[in-house]
Amino acid sequence: MTPMPWIKIWVHLVWSTHTHIPFLTDDIRKKVFQHILENAREKGIFIDMINGYVDHVHCLISLGSDQNIEKVLQLIKGESSFWINQNKLTRTKFAWQDEYFVVSVNPAGLDAVRRYIANQEKHHAKVSFRDEFHDFLSRAGLDGR
Repeated sequence: MTPMPWIKIWVHLVWSTHTHIPFLTDDIRKKVFQHILENAREKGIFIDMINGYVDHVHCLISLGSDQNIEKVLQLIKGESSFWINQNKLTRTKFAWQDEYFVVSVNPAGLDAVRRYIANQEKHHAKVSFRDEFHDFLSRAGLDGR
């Protein structure tokens, strides 16, 4: 039997549309997320959970031994923006913002992160993405860089 690495690295990724334009309306959001899931599966990227709101996306991903955050996001964001534009899902040119937020997730906290991601629509009825993002940065100790 050939030795293989035993790896389970969970990350919570968040990224937004370019300049936070609310492109991901109810009528296209689910199509975009389904496409991202299918494309990721084809590329060997394991997305456990995906959801978001009109101007951003949350993903819970388990990284493989040959994957890094930058490459995974490049594959997901680049291909999905191309697909959105090719299929003319938005009236104007679609793009993702270059910035993103990533934090590691303790396996004991996976269910809490899954619930948080699943409840994005309800969550953003009360909290703006800007406030959510600043809260993420603060809790991760990244607000005072």
